[in-house]
Amino acid sequence: DFTEMMRALGYPRLISMENFQTPNFMLVSEVLLWLVKRYEPQSDIPGDVETEQDRVFFIKAVAQFMATKAHIKLNTKKLYQADGYAVKELLKVTSVLYGAMNTQGGERADLPEEDSSKFKFDLGSKIADLKAARQLASEITSKGAVLYDLLGKEVELREARTESIARPLEINEAEKVMKIAINSVLEEVQKTKDMLSNVALDEASLEAKIEKRKLELERSQKRLQTLQSVRPAFMDEYEKIEEQLQKQYSTYLEKFRNLTYMEQLLDDHRRTEQEMFEEAANMLRLIQNRLKEEEQHLLKSGSKWD
Repeated sequence: DFTEMMRALGYPRLISMENFQTPNFMLVSEVLLWLVKRYEPQSDIPGDVETEQDRVFFIKAVAQFMATKAHIKLNTKKLYQADGYAVKELLKVTSVLYGAMNTQGGERADLPEEDSSKFKFDLGSKIADLKAARQLASEITSKGAVLYDLLGKEVELREARTESIARPLEINEAEKVMKIAINSVLEEVQKTKDMLSNVALDEASLEAKIEKRKLELERSQKRLQTLQSVRPAFMDEYEKIEEQLQKQYSTYLEKFRNLTYMEQLLDDHRRTEQEMFEEAANMLRLIQNRLKEEEQHLLKSGSKWD
């Protein structure tokens, strides 16, 4: 049962299936983040789920984390629904953690229920040990393959080594090889000296450019300070025009408010006239209907007298 597993793993809140009768994304995100931290405390999945984009990013990050770290495939659509279907996806993670907790020694199974609920299971260190073990196994396999190949060549190499050891050393050949090695080292030394001299030249050139840029920067700063301290000639006219514009804007606002008020009064007057016109039309219609009824009544009474 999901609620029992969460309680056994030490989840601080009480959970019931009634919490998932309606979509409850905040609870689902909280449980997911807690399970991820339970699986690997050093994980850096952000817990911000305020906007829709943040929620989508959060679900994708958790699903990718579980797929890469624990090889657990989660259905992101069902998790985003945050209802009863999401509980089935959460159960995939909780069942793994619950099963791992139950395998942590026989003494854990004999603990009372209250103590087992307080047990803090840290699977992150075990995952790190598992990764290190896999890496060491891979290195051992590769080293073993290389060693096997070298041992297969030992017969040929042994003969060549024995011949080389038995062959007398020739002074002239050794001197020739030493001269070639010395010349090679001298060439490398000369190349290194040339590179050092080039570095010194480049450094002097860069220092000259830096000094030039510093002088240009100082001149630009002095010019900027001079321009900031000088008041432009058009500022007086600009301030006067700005003051006039402010007055014109105040007048415009007043006239606009008056116009809006007058338009509202006109609309109310038209509405009142329309209502009065409709009322008069209704009264006229009633009078016409009454006259027609009286005329028909008179015609009927006249026909009786005849």
